[in-house]
Amino acid sequence: MASDAVVVGAGIVGAACADALTAAGLSVTVLESRFPASGATAAAMGHVVVMDDSDAQFALTRLSRDLWDAMAPELPRSCEDERAGTLWIAAGETELGAVRRKAELYRSRGVAVDELDADSLAREEPNLRAGLAGALRVPGDRIVYPPAAARFLLDRSRSRGARVVTGAEVSVIGARRATTRQGVFDGAVVINAAGVAAPLLTPGLPVAPRKGHLVITDRYPGFCRHQLVELGYLTSAHGRSAESVAFNLQPRATGQMLLGSSREFAGLEPAVNRRVRDRMIRRAIEFLPGLARLSALRTWTGFRPATPDNLPLVGAWPQTEGLWIAAGHEGLGVTTSLGTARLIADAILGKTSPIDPGPYLPTRRFTAAHA
Repeated sequence: MASDAVVVGAGIVGAACADALTAAGLSVTVLESRFPASGATAAAMGHVVVMDDSDAQFALTRLSRDLWDAMAPELPRSCEDERAGTLWIAAGETELGAVRRKAELYRSRGVAVDELDADSLAREEPNLRAGLAGALRVPGDRIVYPPAAARFLLDRSRSRGARVVTGAEVSVIGARRATTRQGVFDGAVVINAAGVAAPLLTPGLPVAPRKGHLVITDRYPGFCRHQLVELGYLTSAHGRSAESVAFNLQPRATGQMLLGSSREFAGLEPAVNRRVRDRMIRRAIEFLPGLARLSALRTWTGFRPATPDNLPLVGAWPQTEGLWIAAGHEGLGVTTSLGTARLIADAILGKTSPIDPGPYLPTRRFTAAHA
């Protein structure tokens, strides 16, 4: 039996699309090659943050954070939702100008922020090293546990009649259908939300896997209270170098500390790159010396689906009848999942979205600098 929509991929983005479409009354089938949240979602830090690398990024992350805020009262405890806020840390005086510019931009667009001087930063996070110049606090940012959040969205979709088929690896996406070993699944629309596998199913999509490492510690409640990010994070996250690291640490609801962030273009090799991992840890210890005394429980890797201009691909793919794309979210898949789903659902239903969908269309042109 055909569905109104077939969603390929049950990560956080595919789950959010299923949730948005079933909320609008559409029948939905979700196809997942392994099990829900088994890809990039399982290797995501789970931050829900407003980011300002570009106007388009700000618009989508702001919309998405608002949608997460609205959904927060419904999230079960398993989602570990906490409004911890983010501290963007200025290591030296020269970075305080970036703090002020960031603060002015956020305030001008209605996002609450606080500017912290060195003394205030030390009081808020006493385990940070002495001598840091200050920080920008974004108190409305949240942290969630991505696999549980994806399962919540899928369960809510199921409660509205959605069908989730696991172990259904899609081999071909055609006009209004997806083909698996279990058979052919027809839909009025098909949404490719397959993460790093998206370009294998839709040739021509400018998506490449970007490997990242995460380290999680034992439980140390109170070691830090905010998500801590160095101001150089955006340069690291959006640069095109083969390898990069930046300081990014999250306190989890369990009392554990989750440490990132690294990025490297290394194909789909999942093994831990000890050199990159050790650089990432050393960078973190520069900001948090006490981190060296904590016990690490696990290190793992994942692959972020990256695009040339660091914006996701969201919208219709006219080369294939009935095909829509929701892919290429790189390290912001959790944050932007709900905003992506809103854009997809609005476009399919012919509604006007709260933000301009143009910057995210998969058919957009990339400049030479972004190629």
